[in-house]
Amino acid sequence: MAADAGKGFRPYKLSVTQISTQSTAIDNSATELQRSSLLLNAGANLPLNKQWSVGVRGGYDRLDYDWRNLSVTDGNYNSPLFADSGETWDQIERYRLSAALNYRMDKHWSFMLAPQLQYAFADTASMGDSQSYGVVASAMYAFDSSNMLGLGIAYLNDIDEVRTLPYLALRWQINERWKLANPFQAGFSGPAGLELTYQLNPLWEFGVGNSRRTERFLVSRDNIVVETNEWVSYFRAGWQLTPVIGVNMYAGYYFAGEIEITHQATMDMDNQGAAALDIEFRF
Repeated sequence: MAADAGKGFRPYKLSVTQISTQSTAIDNSATELQRSSLLLNAGANLPLNKQWSVGVRGGYDRLDYDWRNLSVTDGNYNSPLFADSGETWDQIERYRLSAALNYRMDKHWSFMLAPQLQYAFADTASMGDSQSYGVVASAMYAFDSSNMLGLGIAYLNDIDEVRTLPYLALRWQINERWKLANPFQAGFSGPAGLELTYQLNPLWEFGVGNSRRTERFLVSRDNIVVETNEWVSYFRAGWQLTPVIGVNMYAGYYFAGEIEITHQATMDMDNQGAAALDIEFRF
């Protein structure tokens, strides 16, 4: 997104994101999958004093999975992806809520602690069985140049799995126009990756990056969980339409993707192109 200069203090944020992918073949079979996602996010970051601030975020996502070329003789029809009756799942809903407590110890060190809660389930499963929760903690060091480097760790009690994930946080202003940072925005962002951005002027910013994406959700009342893992390389054009409204346009390419059915099987996904539009409101 374009530089914050001139925006003033706007602690509240709303965003709407639409993502669409091309069809991809599943496990080298005739079965194809085309995905589209609608992501709605709201958040606020409110200072309490010079050292403490609190943030809260909530969101709703609708993920549409369009299965194609399924047939009785297709091996994927009898795979763990679907019920024995051949019932497919076509829509996933995801509800997200998190809070963050931020502490700035001095001009260099800052710390963050953020508990999270999420429900992610397909239309063949129950919301009540799809709960996951966790906590993220991080420590950031700001250099005299205002560049920032930090370490974090995420503990996730996810659906049918507990995991701990370390990560590196980076925000490095190379010069007045170039910056290297984690791609934590909506769209083609993920929990790991880097984005190099170029600030053309106060209205336009361009970025190129690579990110790891993971999505995990419940698909069966028998506690069958599906997880998609893939890498995406992308190009982003950011336009600060007004001090309140920002627009990000993405063109990307998903690769090295796979669908894992928990404790049962893993299926490869062919590489595919994708596009996304993200509109953000700050006030």
